[in-house]
Amino acid sequence: MDWREFAVHMATMSRSFLAGDTVPVTLDKITAAAVELVEGCDAAGILVLRKGRAESLAPTERLVTDSDRLQESLAEGPCFDAARHGHPAFRIRDVSTETVRWRAFAPEAHRLGIGSMMGFLLYTDDRHDLGALNLYSRKPGAFTDDSETAGWMLASHAATALAAAREHASMRRAIDTRHTIGEALGILMAQHHITEEDAFDTLRRYSQEKNVKLRDVAQQVCDEGTL
Repeated sequence: MDWREFAVHMATMSRSFLAGDTVPVTLDKITAAAVELVEGCDAAGILVLRKGRAESLAPTERLVTDSDRLQESLAEGPCFDAARHGHPAFRIRDVSTETVRWRAFAPEAHRLGIGSMMGFLLYTDDRHDLGALNLYSRKPGAFTDDSETAGWMLASHAATALAAAREHASMRRAIDTRHTIGEALGILMAQHHITEEDAFDTLRRYSQEKNVKLRDVAQQVCDEGTL
């Protein structure tokens, strides 16, 4: 592997990551970069576990989602374990021989056409887990030491970019929520001839009594013109 060329690719990709305006766009760039930059990688995806359910994000092809669904149904597998237990990395030279660690998964993965796999936990500096970046090859022994090093480098950049994208999305939601609440306050003030403070108290009381989030109450007022 030409590491100088790889470094140039990574620098360009990092700027591209940060330019992504949504989390899905950022994730798509991450997995596409894995296929492009990591030697031996035929397909890539990000697996996250939410309330025990596996979710495939930004898969580059169906092989990735088939593998994730298989691991979820069996409740075992390298990607599943990496996301569930926080294993920092794994590298499997030949999936067909992994019948001790993943007795049920290994033969089924081999039937899917998976030869070898690598995976890297995505986290930021505060160790906040974001999921696992998983790389697939149809050939056994496809991933080398250089592949693993490249995967680690990509995962570290990807985790930072993903965290930034999520923060950006969170800020955007906060701004949208503030705008919606402001619009709802204006509607209530005009409708009932009350002050902004009284209008906000009305929203908050309704939110507590109905056990509905304040932003959802505000959206209801904006949509229906009343509570």
